[in-house]
Amino acid sequence: MSNYRRNYIPGGTWFFTVNLQNRQSDLLTRHIDPLRAAIKTVKRTKPFTINAWVVLPEHMHCIWTLPENDDDYSGRWREIKKTFTRAIEMRYVWQPRFWEHTIRNEQDYRRHMDYVYINPVKHGHVNRVADWPFSTFHRDVRSRLYPEDWAGDLEDIAAGEPK
Repeated sequence: MSNYRRNYIPGGTWFFTVNLQNRQSDLLTRHIDPLRAAIKTVKRTKPFTINAWVVLPEHMHCIWTLPENDDDYSGRWREIKKTFTRAIEMRYVWQPRFWEHTIRNEQDYRRHMDYVYINPVKHGHVNRVADWPFSTFHRDVRSRLYPEDWAGDLEDIAAGEPK
């Protein structure tokens, strides 16, 4: 078995990617309510701040900040995965492990926030970021952190690409 090295920093902020075992599935969006309930349940017992989150059919990206004296993001992911899996009464739902990146500075944070929010457009699920319902982008629009038309429209993005 591989020896994974994780960067545990009390009170740190991380970007995560978590995938389903079946990368052709729509399980996460089809079962969005049990996923949200699992996250809420874990947050109650092991608090963390959700800086950003987007759920796509077969994977999700998010950014979390943990409390000042806490670095146990692995335990939180284990509980979220376990709680969701039990709620939908399935087995072999998740790819083992997850990918994490420690946020280093404000520029790194901004770049990863943008990556989270542009992901549904990147994968062709919608033409505009604001059209994807499974994202904290809408919360950040209400908080005026992002304009509703942020990143424009897929046609606008494609028009700017070199031929």
